[in-house]
Amino acid sequence: MENPKTTFEKFPAVEVASDVRVAAGWTEITRRIRESVSRLDKGRAVLVVECYHGVFLEEVKRELTRGLSPARVIAAESLYRESRRVREMVFPDVTDDRLFGFMTRLEIDAYFDPGKLRQAKEAIASHREGLLLVIGTGAALVPPAYDLLVYADMARWEIQSRMRAHEISNIGVSNKDSEDWSLLYKQGYFVDWRLCDRLKKKLAWKWDFLLDTNDRRHPKLVEGRAVIEGMQQCLRRPFSVVPFFDPGPWGGQWLKKVCGLDAAAPNYAWCFNCVPEENSLLLRFGETVIEIPSVNLVYFDPRALLGDEVHARFGDEFPIRFDYLDTMEGGNLSLQVHPLTEYIQEKFGMRYTQDESYYLMEAGPGAVVYLGLKEGVKPDQLSEALRAAQHGAPAFDAERYIQTWPVKKHDHYLIPGGTVHCSGKDSVVLEISATPYIFTFKLWDWGRLGLDGRPRPINIDHGMNVIQWERTTSWTQKNLVNRIEQIASGDGWTEERTGLHEREFIETRRHWFTRTVPHPGGGGVNVLTLVEGSSIVIESPSGTFAPFTVRYAETFIVPAGVGGYTISPGQRGERCATIKAFVRTKAG
Repeated sequence: MENPKTTFEKFPAVEVASDVRVAAGWTEITRRIRESVSRLDKGRAVLVVECYHGVFLEEVKRELTRGLSPARVIAAESLYRESRRVREMVFPDVTDDRLFGFMTRLEIDAYFDPGKLRQAKEAIASHREGLLLVIGTGAALVPPAYDLLVYADMARWEIQSRMRAHEISNIGVSNKDSEDWSLLYKQGYFVDWRLCDRLKKKLAWKWDFLLDTNDRRHPKLVEGRAVIEGMQQCLRRPFSVVPFFDPGPWGGQWLKKVCGLDAAAPNYAWCFNCVPEENSLLLRFGETVIEIPSVNLVYFDPRALLGDEVHARFGDEFPIRFDYLDTMEGGNLSLQVHPLTEYIQEKFGMRYTQDESYYLMEAGPGAVVYLGLKEGVKPDQLSEALRAAQHGAPAFDAERYIQTWPVKKHDHYLIPGGTVHCSGKDSVVLEISATPYIFTFKLWDWGRLGLDGRPRPINIDHGMNVIQWERTTSWTQKNLVNRIEQIASGDGWTEERTGLHEREFIETRRHWFTRTVPHPGGGGVNVLTLVEGSSIVIESPSGTFAPFTVRYAETFIVPAGVGGYTISPGQRGERCATIKAFVRTKAG
């Protein structure tokens, strides 16, 4: 049962000014496709339904076949190499590690058996009458040309939900019944989603229709041009992606109350509130909402979203991540460390690492952050103690080796890669970080099991390779703890620099205000969260977008192309605060 008192918007949608009509339900969807085929006025037509990984292929194929009555159906997966060959092909990227792999350099065409693909192309060339349906992941690569393209996209968190339920396999193999669903996720992260995204970008928004089957009970079809219109409108205004909430072995109770979540759930550990590769973007056309991966917007026009300088550095990757870590009435996070840039490049094929920070949204009595080593800690001492605890010796004495810092609401702790850290129990952290979020080297997990009843992976070897041993108590105090300074003020507002560390590319600014605050356009994308106050209103000084309301704890994105904007308290005179993150550029 949801908490009825909260005003937190769990399903923010962008209203798209368009006259487009959305087809809902398979009967209406297939009718709309038949109309489009008939307008071709051809005796022979080729329809491609390109499917992102995670789409229920058999279900979609069955419904389209029933409604379209094609003369022939070619399933892309029937043209793949043998499963054994696919496993061999992806193994160098998947590896035998339970958690980590290497970002694949493969593309989906490598999955096709050359002989099978040649026969399919010959069959398509000889097809003379009626509708020919080609469907599946990589379907767009099968015919030499096609008449209509439907793109069946899939939200990343829905894919993960289907993996957890053992409903889908990785591309080209049958492994959905794997005991450990996280292995499916790992292959998806390092291989499957890279393949699909590369093909998605090659298709370059040329699809005639987008098919939304994220809710299998309520499929929807919308014209491709309408999705493009929606994304173009997003780039001209502030917007929010759809937050995703997940439980964890250390999870707390704050998110339930603040975000109106299921009160009967044991806990919620995470809220991913701005991770465009993971979150969804909702586009509302009249009364109907279409769900797409928010990363589509990054791929669509990264320069308009990120700004020239940020785009020049990161390409079509969104480099800023916001998420909540809730340990209120919960437990400590795992003691961990993130890799250095050269380590993540060499070992995992990533271009930059997960530098981060902890901004305290809430802190109970006695709450602490573990951050940095204590003075005099030697590598062999720490390694021996961690390994002994992992193999059944007395529990690791974290306070002997790791410095703890008492925390209070609105503190800000900076965590460049190579710094040992974790959030303690009874706090809520807004984690502001660079995007490579999977690369956490756990050193100690307090002797507990994951929600699946299995020990969570511990990565002492990786961790010992990247720990920066000079980051002891004195260094941490000077460089990482509450590096807050006021840098500007105006009528009813002050601006503070709160970080991040000079080794990190993200800059953060906090504004306290009771009146309107100007935010000049700095040439790059901004990500903000309301960290104090009930609500705020974001407006354009020139009226280029409609006023946008944000409530406490909500996160929103301001595209670089928006330029300057203002933020005002939603209630006159209320004291509010926002934390803003952006990539450091020459412009500021």
